[in-house]
Amino acid sequence: MLIEEFDFDLPQHLIAQAPLQKRDSSRLLVLNKNTKLFSDKKFVDFVDLLNTNDLLIFNDTRVIKARLFGKKITGGKVEIMIERILDNHHALAHLKTSKKIFDGTIFEINEDVSVKVVRKEKDLFYIEFNSNLSSYDILEKYGHIPLPPYIERSADKSDEKRYQTIYAKESGAVAAPTAGLHFTDEIFKALNDKKIKYTFLTLHVGAGTFQPVRENDLDHHQMHSESFNVPDKTIQMIDDAKSKNGRIIAIGTTVLRALESKFSEETIQSGFKETSIFIKPGYTFKIVDALLTNFHLPKSTLFILVSAFSGSDTMKKLYQHAIKNEYRFFSYGDATFIERS
Repeated sequence: MLIEEFDFDLPQHLIAQAPLQKRDSSRLLVLNKNTKLFSDKKFVDFVDLLNTNDLLIFNDTRVIKARLFGKKITGGKVEIMIERILDNHHALAHLKTSKKIFDGTIFEINEDVSVKVVRKEKDLFYIEFNSNLSSYDILEKYGHIPLPPYIERSADKSDEKRYQTIYAKESGAVAAPTAGLHFTDEIFKALNDKKIKYTFLTLHVGAGTFQPVRENDLDHHQMHSESFNVPDKTIQMIDDAKSKNGRIIAIGTTVLRALESKFSEETIQSGFKETSIFIKPGYTFKIVDALLTNFHLPKSTLFILVSAFSGSDTMKKLYQHAIKNEYRFFSYGDATFIERS
């Protein structure tokens, strides 16, 4: 498969630059897996699409303030995008600067914090914080919410709340699991009133999710790695839902990625694991039956994933419908509900 097969023309004005005033006022494009027809709905209609024995699974990762700005002692500026906190004083990061970066280079964040480049590890840098504060405390105090590169503005105070799900719990993501951004307390109340079961897992979304596919042949693409954990309680609830013919519904591609990685294991074990799974057409899905997700970038691994899930031709038509009807795209955009073909 070639990357060009997953390209489409997206008008720039459809890329949502800010969230709507209310989370659940977004639109919802629904695919009927049997007729392949589309329905234009509102997100508040989502609960009506669910059946008694369905199980919703959410990603409870919490976005950290992963973007830092600093400068060399000589004055050169640097943007530090944390990929992953390793411990109280070390992290892996992307560094953006005009000059070549050497091992041992020191960047000053402010008078209390400096960052030393220890070594390069593939496309990332292993860095060390010099401060009395821990890594997480440094980011919380001096960091900025890492809005995606296609949002053409700086993060403001409101993004600290809106670029975060209302159920975010486990700190570690540098990008939001955006399908969950639509959920409100009112939606959860509606789920409870209808007795729809739901549970959580954790996948810490990395900045690699925004990296373009640089290989023309998808077989040569090296997928980024992310850390995830599927709790025993969630596995038990999945088994129970399956036994009652309920659908396993992933709230976002991060949940789908974590579940498919977990159920690819020969023996299901507890605890955090790494996954670099690349789901593309031809992949045999093991666990997820339906997916709620936002609209994704042309030629991205996420558009390739949804094409694998519901069929390439179907997804191209669905996206053409979304563009024609001016759905809002990407992180702060609208959502679509699709089932496995």
